[in-house]
Amino acid sequence: MNASSQELGAEPRHPFHTDADGVTRPRGPEKHPYYARFAASGPPVVPVLRQIAGELHRALLICRYADVREVLRRQDVFSRAAAVPTDQIDVTGTMLGLDGRQHARVRGTVKDAFTRTAVARLSTAVRATAEAHLATLTAGERPADLVRDFAVPFALDVICDLLGLPGEDRAQFRRWGDMFLGTGDLGRDDAARSAVEMGGYLWEQLEQRRTCPAGDLMSRIAAGAADQPMDVQIKLPISLLVGGWETTASSVATFVYVLHTRPYRDGRTGWEHLIEHPEQVSAAVTELERLYSTANGDDMPRRVLADVRLPSGARLAEGDLVIPSHDAANRDPGVFPDPERMDFDRRPNPHLSFGHGPHYCVGAHLGALEVRTAIALLLKEVPQLRLAVAAGEVPWKAGHAILGPAALPVTW
Repeated sequence: MNASSQELGAEPRHPFHTDADGVTRPRGPEKHPYYARFAASGPPVVPVLRQIAGELHRALLICRYADVREVLRRQDVFSRAAAVPTDQIDVTGTMLGLDGRQHARVRGTVKDAFTRTAVARLSTAVRATAEAHLATLTAGERPADLVRDFAVPFALDVICDLLGLPGEDRAQFRRWGDMFLGTGDLGRDDAARSAVEMGGYLWEQLEQRRTCPAGDLMSRIAAGAADQPMDVQIKLPISLLVGGWETTASSVATFVYVLHTRPYRDGRTGWEHLIEHPEQVSAAVTELERLYSTANGDDMPRRVLADVRLPSGARLAEGDLVIPSHDAANRDPGVFPDPERMDFDRRPNPHLSFGHGPHYCVGAHLGALEVRTAIALLLKEVPQLRLAVAAGEVPWKAGHAILGPAALPVTW
């Protein structure tokens, strides 16, 4: 239900970094203070305003860890598909926009390629790819852009190699992906045309695999999703491709920024600590995922299908639009003591940045491997790496489904 701004004036506007013109502009990696406040002392369910098709609508932000897990787990009561029309980006026909049997069938086409065991077999290849791109970075001019010159080409090559897409087309993939995610400079018509071009290219690749299977992930999609509608078949590799490189690249850049600019212990930065304690890289990445997740999971609301009571006791009514906030849940002091403190010794660390339940990020293991590999390699090979500009001069992406620096100037 929509209402006038006067009637809705008391509720905060969500996403919280949204400016008056409707564009979300984060000023850095920190999450809005609302998340920590709501998780620590606010009500478990917070009314917010969400802009849908130019109008403000009420939604309910779910803030407690147990409640968020419940919403993410119960797709029989909390529907992603029914909430897709309220999304900030169009995910119709993707795994993010499907529920139930169709979601399970589409996800089942690719999930075996992303299990922990399958991803472990990729570790040598992932490291070799990272080493190649780091060699290119360090052989180039200084300062360099860690996003453009390392993080993006590294992550793009990993997912394209897995899909089996030609290396010569990867620059074009990035241009298409920027438009698909709304990060480019083109208008809406040009962005839509870019999405159509990307879809057409991937459909040709699928058709080729149906005729001549190549043993790659595109061949698996071509065979396993053949009974799905054409748009679902096309959007499956699109979501893997764009999400696979953009989320990983943004995580690498964001975490390098945080490690250089945020104090850790004894007046040292996280970067300085990890140079002395490289065995903590894996735990550090997990903690950084908790505090500085680059996936804007709050953009994945659910529609309540039946009256329900959450573990906190909060009651929701059929038809409510709810936003399960992993950023608030990751700061629940009942689960994460002293939640705003960056602690590489935090055990356990069951953050929800990759989601939970049926829609748990299918590429979580691969993304984590890539980020760990990149951070460990940078620490080992270029420990003197540092920002080439003041922290406040680093530009951050605006109006974007994936959070992170638009560029990260570095030198060494």
